[in-house]
Amino acid sequence: MVAMLFFLLLFTNFRATTQQEHLNINLYSSLTPTGNSSWLSPSGFYGFGFYSQGNGFSVGIFIAGIPQKTVVWTANRDSPPVPGNVTLHLTGGGSLMLQSADGQEESIISTSVPIAKASMFDSGNFVLYNSDEEIIWQSFRKPTNTILPGQSLLAGEELYSSVSETDQSTGIFRLKMQYDGNLVQYPKDTPDLAPYSYFSSFTDGRGGNVSLNLDSDGHLYLLDSKGSNIKNFTPGGNSTKELFYLMRIDIDGIFRVYSFTLNQSNLSVVWVSSNEKCSPKGICGLNRYCFQNDQEIGCQCLPGFAASGEGSRISGSCQKNFSTESCESKYGNIIYSIERVANTTWEDNPYSILSLPTEEECVEVCLEDCNCEAAMFKDGKCKKQKLPLTYGRKLSDSNIALIKVGVSKFAASPREGVEPQRSKKERQAHFLIVGVSLIVFALTILIISGVLVYRNGVYKYKKISSKIRLDEDAGELRKVVGDEVVDNLELERMVNVGLWCIQYEPPLRPSMKAVVSMLEGVADIPRPPSPTSFS
Repeated sequence: MVAMLFFLLLFTNFRATTQQEHLNINLYSSLTPTGNSSWLSPSGFYGFGFYSQGNGFSVGIFIAGIPQKTVVWTANRDSPPVPGNVTLHLTGGGSLMLQSADGQEESIISTSVPIAKASMFDSGNFVLYNSDEEIIWQSFRKPTNTILPGQSLLAGEELYSSVSETDQSTGIFRLKMQYDGNLVQYPKDTPDLAPYSYFSSFTDGRGGNVSLNLDSDGHLYLLDSKGSNIKNFTPGGNSTKELFYLMRIDIDGIFRVYSFTLNQSNLSVVWVSSNEKCSPKGICGLNRYCFQNDQEIGCQCLPGFAASGEGSRISGSCQKNFSTESCESKYGNIIYSIERVANTTWEDNPYSILSLPTEEECVEVCLEDCNCEAAMFKDGKCKKQKLPLTYGRKLSDSNIALIKVGVSKFAASPREGVEPQRSKKERQAHFLIVGVSLIVFALTILIISGVLVYRNGVYKYKKISSKIRLDEDAGELRKVVGDEVVDNLELERMVNVGLWCIQYEPPLRPSMKAVVSMLEGVADIPRPPSPTSFS
């Protein structure tokens, strides 16, 4: 209770003072992570110095007057944390340096002229001066992810999100006060162009030198070069002695205005730039799309893809879980199919746009194009794309993402319920192969059947012919007809004609005219060939 009263008195004094209240830091002053670790402002509310990060320490500005330190600015934010045996000091040459135990030095803040002294203001601004006591550097002009009351984001300046709540390194989102007067949010490392933006104040054309400002009562607004208010984000008017504000672009890419009091461990949200948590482009990384359930978001890999590396994190990426072949190996060992992901939007970066009336035709053209790894179909437009797919979000949109997925011909059976959608050419080739195979099979069966029939006929012919020839040679042809009374000469003539008629070689068979002549006795009947002459 005594400590609480102390802080109330402290911050009552803080509210009564102006930015001119500051702590002077002279040359040769020093800090260590485990000793005197920070230079506090006169109110004790803000501190400049070491704070814990990871397994070491980083240098920055933080709110020291609340139970949980809240970092509002970081020096060399992408440098790794330093160990506990380093020293931060203003050197005799007038530089703010980190010195390791073995004497190696690293510059924390670079200036074009030597530093004569430093100050930590009650506003949270850390300032460096030259020997003429002119400001040569200040943290308010080098923001990282936060704007404090009394601080402005000027034209051309940007805020960058952090990697995580415990890692103040540069994240993947930025907020820029553009020279055209527009306040815009983009993914990191993208051009300042509308297709990449996911938030805009729509104040472009309102003049140059527009600035974003935050007042001590929580009022966040834009001022033009004449000092006129051109847009309000929050109404403000909530100024009390115990209530404080800051604005920050968070790790999820949304920027928010927070309030907090002396006894708060956490900040309270006053205003957000967007209630759609999937709106920041790239929140889910490559080949993933963002979806929102109530107030929580999740990230889903594309079909045929799996999280890789740090892919379990929100901002991680997904990679193919199947091998691919070059265009020259299109009909090789991979079978391709298309899987659809409905109601999703992605970065519009096609290499080919076709007007096609149906989704099925879009599927067809993507399967037939070995360069096509995905296609977007919407309103009769088929847009073929290469991987990776970026900025995926599941929204109430009619766009259908068609993803080409491959599986080895020698792999296990496809997933239950998934039917590969082959291209027209592949299906034609498949049908041709099957058709030819069936024809060859049928011809083979026909040939085998013919051979068997032929061999059976030859066998029967040999048997009958041999039997008849044997009777005839033995003069016992009558045994063929038993007790029936017949003319022996006529019988012999008929048997010989019959043997000629059943010859398997068509040229050897007599014509009908010759048969009649032989039966009538007009023409002689040659001796039929012996069965042994057939192969």
